[in-house]
Amino acid sequence: KFGPEFEDIQLLSNAHVAIILQDSARSAVSRDEELHDVYCKTQKYVDRFNTMTNPEKNNREIVDELDNLQDALTSFRKETEDGEEMELHVSEVAALMNLVATDTTVDEAKTLIPSLGR
Repeated sequence: KFGPEFEDIQLLSNAHVAIILQDSARSAVSRDEELHDVYCKTQKYVDRFNTMTNPEKNNREIVDELDNLQDALTSFRKETEDGEEMELHVSEVAALMNLVATDTTVDEAKTLIPSLGR
């Protein structure tokens, strides 16, 4: 169960963050601005853990795929054993999006995202 501070928020996958940072870096370079150390460390992190990379696709195509995946995960519903309808929380959606291009099994995903075991 997530607290009230997690209501009505939008979380981004590592791939979303990577694309946003790439675009902001291009803008900074075109304006002759130096990239801040925190920016560089964040970029290094998301590049390391971004599983949605494809040199044959441009950022718009990747963003479209991410948006489609996010929509599918957000609209996912499952009926529990007691007949209630369960949906994924936005944090679960973002975490699953980070696992999408990996060889993660269902059991591994449940271990990495314990709330999926509900």
